[in-house]
Amino acid sequence: MSSNTEIDGKGAESREAGFGIVIDGQDITTPETFSVLDPVTRNIVHWAPSATESDAIRAVETADAAFETWREATPLERRNIMLKAVEILQGRKDELVKAMVAETGAKPSWAAFNIKTGIEFVQEAAGMATQIKGELLQSNDRGTLAMVFREPCGVILGIAPWNAPIILGIRAFITPLVCGNTVVLKASESSPYTQYLLVDSFRKAGLPPGVLNFVCCPRNLAPVVTESMIAHPAVQRVNFTGSTAVGRIIAHMSAKYLKPAMLELGGKAPMIVLKDANVEEAVRAAAFGAMQHQGQICMSTERVIIHKSLFGKFAELFGQKVSSLHAADPRVDGSAALGSLITPDAGARVNKLIGDALAQGATVCGGTHAVEGAIVQPIALKGVQKGMDIYYQESFGPVVSLFEFETIEEAIRLANDTEYGLVSSVYSDNITEALAVARRIRSGSCHINGPTVHDEPHLPLGGQKASGYGRFGGTACIKEFTEERVVTIGSHGHHYPI
Repeated sequence: MSSNTEIDGKGAESREAGFGIVIDGQDITTPETFSVLDPVTRNIVHWAPSATESDAIRAVETADAAFETWREATPLERRNIMLKAVEILQGRKDELVKAMVAETGAKPSWAAFNIKTGIEFVQEAAGMATQIKGELLQSNDRGTLAMVFREPCGVILGIAPWNAPIILGIRAFITPLVCGNTVVLKASESSPYTQYLLVDSFRKAGLPPGVLNFVCCPRNLAPVVTESMIAHPAVQRVNFTGSTAVGRIIAHMSAKYLKPAMLELGGKAPMIVLKDANVEEAVRAAAFGAMQHQGQICMSTERVIIHKSLFGKFAELFGQKVSSLHAADPRVDGSAALGSLITPDAGARVNKLIGDALAQGATVCGGTHAVEGAIVQPIALKGVQKGMDIYYQESFGPVVSLFEFETIEEAIRLANDTEYGLVSSVYSDNITEALAVARRIRSGSCHINGPTVHDEPHLPLGGQKASGYGRFGGTACIKEFTEERVVTIGSHGHHYPI
């Protein structure tokens, strides 16, 4: 069914979805559909199935029924399915790129990077199939053997965003699956077909029916559909990647029903450029970190904090770099370095942040203040101060602010003066000093002499403060999606006091 889906608007009048929600391994047609709109033109790209509360509950119950069998699958059986899925995903690269560009306005290069990295997540998970380990502990009760098993939890609800729909879609379910859990993936309403293709690929790879289910719905139904799944007794864990605002809602829902939640949320990533940094390298890394995918990455560089002795040179070179970049509809101008934001509303929000800063005294030191719907031209600002909205808020757009510092303490204070704490970066040729600074920045990770945008499948990724809690990636992620269970074996002849 997926290969026949129109994602170019040709079937816009029919209101029929070319794909379904996936329950028990089958595409299910829903009575209602919703439109997915082109980020730039707002034309209908395609219609998507609209899951109801009852559909969502059915998906959870199907996953619950499949759990007892899937948890008994051997590591080899799980690994073989993962590796087969890698082959299928590689063979569907063109289809995935087309879907992601049409739905999200991404550059084809960003879509291709999503596929490459998403496949690496699957390969890493396949390698972890035999790394789910327990412990054998001493017991103070003579003759008793104490064992700690690490076992799958049950049904996992994974909620994935649109900005890196392939990477983050796969990440929402891959470690839960390899740990022996079953999953319901709730796709973003902005990228449902892209994420449907992921589930379809694992289905084609031989994943048993019910092990990985898929639902999507329009934004106005998301609260009730999501809560119906979180509330269901079979759901044992929730993972969510997205904005801090929505993350707070998910955290509240999960707490209400006593469900552990894993949240990777927003950021306001700082890069500190120390006095002995290689300025040219730092400029390139800052531009990449700030402008890749139009700044629509949770790890995007939002603030560059530069030692006063380097500020003039850095600002000049960085301004030239930003001014050399241009944003355009990727289907109209493929040569442009940047594509579109996800909606014109997102463009309007970024425009308001920039306008507020300029009105209060900030100045442009690179790029230009130009917004046309979802197309936002890259811009660098200096003179940003407390009291300006952009000082506090994540822009999620191609905007970066430059700050000057004199002492290390001032730099660290500026870096930590935010509610967020996902990632950070430090540039310096003095690695000892850079490491000391890195360890004082309150973020989940810090990259010395590298951009803030950096993630690998085997590294634990997660935040502090309003950037969430829990860790994706590597063995840290195994702990998130398994339960420790103690089993003891006693010997005969115990003395009991009653």
